[in-house]
Amino acid sequence: MQRTDEISAFLARTKWASAERRTIAGDASNRRYERLTDKDHGTAILMDAPPMKGEDVRPFVKIANHLLSIGLSAPKIYDADESLGVLLIEDLGDALYARVLAKDDTAEMDLYQCAIDALLVAHKAAPPQNLSPYDADAMTETALLSVDWYGAYGAEKVPTGQDRAALQQSVYQTLTEHMIGPTVLTQRDYHAENLIWLPDRDGPARVGLLDFQDAMLGDPAYDLASLLKDARRDVSREVQRATLERYCTEMNFERDRFSASYAACSAQRNLRILGVFTRLCVRDGKPHYPDLLPRVWRNLQSDLQHPALRDLAKCVGPLLPNPSPDVIAKIKQSHV
Repeated sequence: MQRTDEISAFLARTKWASAERRTIAGDASNRRYERLTDKDHGTAILMDAPPMKGEDVRPFVKIANHLLSIGLSAPKIYDADESLGVLLIEDLGDALYARVLAKDDTAEMDLYQCAIDALLVAHKAAPPQNLSPYDADAMTETALLSVDWYGAYGAEKVPTGQDRAALQQSVYQTLTEHMIGPTVLTQRDYHAENLIWLPDRDGPARVGLLDFQDAMLGDPAYDLASLLKDARRDVSREVQRATLERYCTEMNFERDRFSASYAACSAQRNLRILGVFTRLCVRDGKPHYPDLLPRVWRNLQSDLQHPALRDLAKCVGPLLPNPSPDVIAKIKQSHV
């Protein structure tokens, strides 16, 4: 009740004091969202990011302002109480890429090319200062969530400390050898559930951007892997090929070098997601996430077919199980 009162007091100080409030779908975090509707001012989004639950709105504000400054469509910040953990931001609408494409998959190539336009703008611009590096050390640590959570709850044999150390070494070596390096702003969740289609805008601004508060200084291939090896929807091979080719051309990357970096970043991301989605179910009580694991697994297996990842494939193969219906059921039953 105290937080409800604090948010009401915050709104009372703004022009949205009398707006109608309606809860809208959230994400995998502790953040909560409401759409505010006012007859005089239109709509806005209230982001409730409670600091007592580990949330911090300051990175969102920092990255949003950076993206806006380079001509991209992040939500404008209308008002903020950073200590309370509350933002009033621009409402970019509900036309998520995933929803638009579910109704008309013939638009896939056009929408993904626009997503690349926005990514190219972000990657060619100087990144914000003081971003933490998403380098081989940090990426290896998050990849180990696969063995710590998915391996522990999905396998018949719980992985040992020796298994974990072997995966750690293999992931680190793969990333060290094949990543281009942490050189660009990496939003880290650049995919169809976080991109909004804004056809009335021009150029790269037609792509509305969400969920970028965890941005770091990362590898150029990482957000591309997030986009094309999506955990929530299958991207056609034609779109994947065309998009990768265009990105390499625009960024002037050597094809084989970039291909290895792309596979390494994608494999690391999919290992991380195996663990994160399992943890969201087991620890946080969100039981729909394990249903996404088969697609994540297919993406990972595709990554591991790259010749540069041969050693990592040998390590992962006997360590992590295929997310069969039995494995998924076991994960869901492990929620406490």
